[in-house]
Amino acid sequence: MNPDLVTLHVWRVPRRAVPGALARMATHPARLRRLPGVRFAKLLGTGTGTGFGPGDADLTRWAALVVWDSPAAAAGFDASPVARSWARIADAAVRLELRPLTSRGEWSGREPFGAPTGGRVTGPVLALTRARLRARRAATFWRAIPPVAAELRAAPGLLARFGVGEAPLGWQGTVSVWRDPTDLVAFAYRSPEHRAAITRTPTEGWYAEELFARFAVGDVVGDRTVLGWVAAGGDPDSARGNA
Repeated sequence: MNPDLVTLHVWRVPRRAVPGALARMATHPARLRRLPGVRFAKLLGTGTGTGFGPGDADLTRWAALVVWDSPAAAAGFDASPVARSWARIADAAVRLELRPLTSRGEWSGREPFGAPTGGRVTGPVLALTRARLRARRAATFWRAIPPVAAELRAAPGLLARFGVGEAPLGWQGTVSVWRDPTDLVAFAYRSPEHRAAITRTPTEGWYAEELFARFAVGDVVGDRTVLGWVAAGGDPDSARGNA
């Protein structure tokens, strides 16, 4: 059974609220999973996206990725105790509504996005990568990432990118938003540094568990600058508001 809807919620908090955010990271994951209609959910820390390593953490931005049974269940999230708690400390927030296109691998031993069948997409797409690193291979992974991150920053069609993780060390992930699928494919398979990293992955044995998924981006509600959104045409004002 495939999910009807996946949502990504991202909050920006002021530095004075970082202790409160850390406390929520400790207590809210189980509460998030127990919300009505939630099939799978993860509360995530984020990184700046410049290196995707242990020193990349951004303590002023936090996220929740949620797989819902139905759009009706997703619509109730903002009124939930978890969402209201984050809203109390956030000074900006954004929600992305996502439709799974492809998914390969597992997250915490599960296939959270089922077996999506893709479909034609002409608008923005989001790519999610997530991996649990093998401790003995983590150092070589972090040394390999900076060239890929530098190449990603300059990739044509990139609208936003940042790191995500369930813990500061060992649970690594990336979120990137692209203008259209062709831009994502061009980076994934034609950029030299990224191709080199893909080639090294099976031989290096970096990951104990990995997942790669792509989504069609529907509504983007809120302040997209929370994502580090690069507005088309260079107009920062167009990064705010609904898609």
